[in-house]
Amino acid sequence: MASNKRKKLKLDTEIIFQLENIIKCRKESAGKVRRAKIILMYHRGIIIAEICRRFQTNRPLVERTIDKALEFGAVAALVDLPRAGRPREITDDAISWVLDIACQRPADFGYAAEIWTYSELIKHIKLNCHAAGMKCLSNIGKGLLNKILAKSNIKPHKISYYLEKRDPEFEEKKANILCVYKEVSEMNEKKAQEKKTTVSYDEKPGIQAIKNIAPQLPPVPGKYKNIMRDSEYKRLGTVSLLAGIDLHSGKIIPLVKERHRSREFIEFLKILNNEYPADWKIRIVLDNHSAHISKETRTYLKTNQNRFDFVFTPKHGSWLNMIEMFFSKIARSFLRKIRVESKEELIERIYKGIAELNADPVVFKWKYKMDEIKLA
Repeated sequence: MASNKRKKLKLDTEIIFQLENIIKCRKESAGKVRRAKIILMYHRGIIIAEICRRFQTNRPLVERTIDKALEFGAVAALVDLPRAGRPREITDDAISWVLDIACQRPADFGYAAEIWTYSELIKHIKLNCHAAGMKCLSNIGKGLLNKILAKSNIKPHKISYYLEKRDPEFEEKKANILCVYKEVSEMNEKKAQEKKTTVSYDEKPGIQAIKNIAPQLPPVPGKYKNIMRDSEYKRLGTVSLLAGIDLHSGKIIPLVKERHRSREFIEFLKILNNEYPADWKIRIVLDNHSAHISKETRTYLKTNQNRFDFVFTPKHGSWLNMIEMFFSKIARSFLRKIRVESKEELIERIYKGIAELNADPVVFKWKYKMDEIKLA
């Protein structure tokens, strides 16, 4: 369209106000702001040559903006109009075929791998696309494959883990545990004195006794900025920590043994039995480990009837047991990178570390879904 044939651009007050706001807004793109200025300047009677001079740009750019404003309106002229683009080469059937392959294991196609890499998936697609009637995929690359997978949010090169609820009574047992924590919380808030206590119990097996075989070097200014250790070490064996945490006082009751069978669990129960007055009920939150329900354990419990009250967590529900917070804490504190000269030293330092924590005990509080629990 020649410039002498262009009509005057008419804008109402609302559109002018909108364009002025776009010009003032710092969040708008530079291109959109420039187009808004061009439209307003042309509306106010400034000729195209002068607009080009002020913006130091070429005439076609200014004319395109003005022509779009005359044809589609000032607001539509602020953005690029959609273009036809190249015709789509990858068909919907081809995309579905790619996704179907990506959602299967490479092993299902006779490969050794368990999960796909982009390179192996592309290689498989190229080898089989012609036979499958998907010739449009013969030149597929990582970019196109990534677009196809990303659009469907498929990541065949990654693995995420979940925990299957194998206990048919999972929800019921979880609710029971949360009710126990709710009752403990209310007792702690009221500072109620009752002839019962609640202990969260579990075992932490496999704590390694590791010995340095060369001297450990301390930090030295100008030489070593951190502790230096020889990369080789000696394994001296492992120990198991059987521990309970009093949910009212925060005190840790420990027992360190080389194993955690029924006899070690019974030994721990005897420690608990001596820890509290004889007329108290001891409620224990624990998992359904074989040692906790063995014939040997039940024989001991018969000799102490009405003393203990076991509350079992559901299968694969160890995260519901508050003692796990304590195990996480010691793994990140005094057990972290520990080196010892003997297994006996490891046992001694575990007891010492727990004694230090008991000097300033922390009462753990359970918060997850506690608002949903209503006690009768």
